[in-house]
Amino acid sequence: MTVPLLDLDALAARVPDGATVALPPDTSLCPVALAAALIRRGARNLHLIGVPVSGFATDLLIGAGCVARLTTSAVTLGEAGLAPRFTAAFRAGTVVIEDWTCPAVHTALQAAEKGVPFLPLRGLIGSDLIAARTDWRVIDNPFSAAPDSIVLVPALSPDVALIHAALADRAGNVWVGRRRELATIAHASKATLVTVERVVEGNLIEDERMAPGVISSLYVSAVAVAEHGAWPLGLLDLYGPDQAAIESYARAARTEEGFRAWLATNLPLTARSADVASAAA
Repeated sequence: MTVPLLDLDALAARVPDGATVALPPDTSLCPVALAAALIRRGARNLHLIGVPVSGFATDLLIGAGCVARLTTSAVTLGEAGLAPRFTAAFRAGTVVIEDWTCPAVHTALQAAEKGVPFLPLRGLIGSDLIAARTDWRVIDNPFSAAPDSIVLVPALSPDVALIHAALADRAGNVWVGRRRELATIAHASKATLVTVERVVEGNLIEDERMAPGVISSLYVSAVAVAEHGAWPLGLLDLYGPDQAAIESYARAARTEEGFRAWLATNLPLTARSADVASAAA
């Protein structure tokens, strides 16, 4: 394999404390097993970027005390309701929140992907967010004869993108299907760490049927196999979300004690990660 094939904990060890980490939403190849591995190793002071929204994995990492800052347009467990550990952290003021919109997050990553310092975005005009975001700029469209305000959104280049995909080949090419926004995340990030359900023979880029849904190994830093690595979330058409498990988490994680008990029962933890969760209480 051209790209290193590691075990799950070795992959998590490549995410340094204090890193800016991009995470896809619950419905788009979210790496839950890798998030659990980050908790196991006691990751600290992460700056998570929800692309464009955050969900289950983000709530796990916040609850375990791994997160110092969160950039996102929303945090939700979908039909299971509020993300309880995010809600508790927000009320306690223990995590700094940067409030974005979905188009703004994608635009900022596209700017980094293209190697430009910013990109314009029109839909933010009239939003209360303009006053709150001192890092966004409103200018007059230089190509318009009439007054025409437009917002400039600065590029976002995460230190690490984390993805759970269905397949990788032995060269490190990763198949994400129609989730092409994940290619943008990988292109915009300094490193991309991927867990997959399985590694296959052959070259996915040379397969005409698969190639349109592949992230090239040029943008993949390392791969680990993690079967059912998105659980309890779903993964493409391989398996659906375990809604009962998500709802049991949403109920249990309303309290710190319930969160730690659910985590210890449902995801493999070490004593160190349990200590981290206790320290976050």
